[in-house]
Amino acid sequence: MLTPGTPFPDFAVPNQDGETTKLADFADHWLVVYFYPKDDTPGCTIQGQSFTATKAEFDASDINIVGVSADDVTSHKNFWTKFAFTIDLLADPDSKLMRTLGLPQKEWKGMKFWERTTFVVDPQGVVRKVYEKVDPNGHERVLLDDIKALQAERAAA
Repeated sequence: MLTPGTPFPDFAVPNQDGETTKLADFADHWLVVYFYPKDDTPGCTIQGQSFTATKAEFDASDINIVGVSADDVTSHKNFWTKFAFTIDLLADPDSKLMRTLGLPQKEWKGMKFWERTTFVVDPQGVVRKVYEKVDPNGHERVLLDDIKALQAERAAA
């Protein structure tokens, strides 16, 4: 698994609208890349709604947020529309990005899912924090506080 201090790998994957999103799109900005198991499931819905509810706070701190799962663009669009999300959901149906990052998988009821994992990427594209086996309840608050602390450290240096 990718560790802090490592450059986040370049990627080019479609969002819920089918538009290609690349790491370069976030150059010079902080980025939260959160990986979740499956569209329209309870924990994943909580996580998307929480990020949508706090998006203005992230925006005010120059932090972008994207969610990623192995679901396809159509599934993402339906999920995004159903819950009026304001964050982009990126489709990685071949799991290329998740494999590149070394994300672990878990099995549930005979099906394999990618573990809920979050990466904080700094404006230079370097991973600063990794959160594994994330609890979607309140995770957005932890991220916001942690990134603000990282930003303050950089400003003081």
